[in-house]
Amino acid sequence: MKIVDIRTIPLSYRCDPPYGSAGGMQARRGGLLVEIETDERVTGIGEAGVGGGATASVIERVLRPMLIGEDPMLIEGLWQKMFARTRQFGRRGIVPYASGGFYQEGKSIDDLAGEAEGYRARGFKGMKMKVGRNPSTQSHLRHLVDHAELCEVEPEEDIARVAAVRRALGPRAKLMVDVNCAWSPAFAIEMGHALEPHKLYWIEEPVATDDIAGSAMVADALAAPVAGYETEVGLDGFRELITRGAVDIVQPDLAWSGGFSECRRIAALAQAHHRMVAPHAFASAVLLAASLHFIASIPNGLVLEFDQNPNGLRDELLTEPIRVDNDGMITLTGRPGLGIELDPKAIERYRSE
Repeated sequence: MKIVDIRTIPLSYRCDPPYGSAGGMQARRGGLLVEIETDERVTGIGEAGVGGGATASVIERVLRPMLIGEDPMLIEGLWQKMFARTRQFGRRGIVPYASGGFYQEGKSIDDLAGEAEGYRARGFKGMKMKVGRNPSTQSHLRHLVDHAELCEVEPEEDIARVAAVRRALGPRAKLMVDVNCAWSPAFAIEMGHALEPHKLYWIEEPVATDDIAGSAMVADALAAPVAGYETEVGLDGFRELITRGAVDIVQPDLAWSGGFSECRRIAALAQAHHRMVAPHAFASAVLLAASLHFIASIPNGLVLEFDQNPNGLRDELLTEPIRVDNDGMITLTGRPGLGIELDPKAIERYRSE
């Protein structure tokens, strides 16, 4: 079998109204699908990055010429070849939980609690919500994001939001908070202690990704585990987070961190340090399907993110959408590859080129 063509498909979905996290407001969801066609009429699909732009250009102009004519089953050799070639662009270049609880204009604490109750009614065993969109976080990074002034809340309101979600979910459900790197280490510790009565399953990305010492300080000080960092990429980056005690739960993203090959190495390193893996998955249905297969293939898989914000790239892209059953589980099919089939009409509807 030989590779005869590689195609990229940039996709875009408009979020109306926009919703936000401490990392910024989300007005658009993007995805970049990659199709690899072989001479035996077998086509593989995957997802890379969050849209077109530089990523699509590298795939089409740099990686495609390298891979045409190659045997697609030589996975590790081709991965190493591509990794070496793209270093010039920079070396960093299955029980689901509901990922929601975003900030939104006019969204009250009661609205947030109702959202949580809805997830519980649908069978989800946990929920992750956003915190950290505070006027002062003792970090300059918070004020550098787009529309920093929108949907700001005082820390006390964030604590009240978490308390309301805990009441809505009940005492046994998993409740996680995602800070999106907004807090300083000292402020993260202060907020972590204030949130202890609500029994958090984890605190995600409490400080800047590159502040490894600060994250380790937070992890050491708090009872709740520190999870992260989806914004880190590659084995080398995760090695620093893991070996320096900066994370208790490891969160690589397949689309950002080197696909199955590199993320399985990250998972093995995590296992060697007695860390569980909870993959980050916040893009299209293709990445969600890939992440399901990834977490099912490793011995230290914990839970998987299942974004619940309105997103046509998740709900409409497949001929058979991915569904959670009443027990909060997803059953993988026995079909080849990722076991999914793209809906051509949805692809054309959301194609952004």
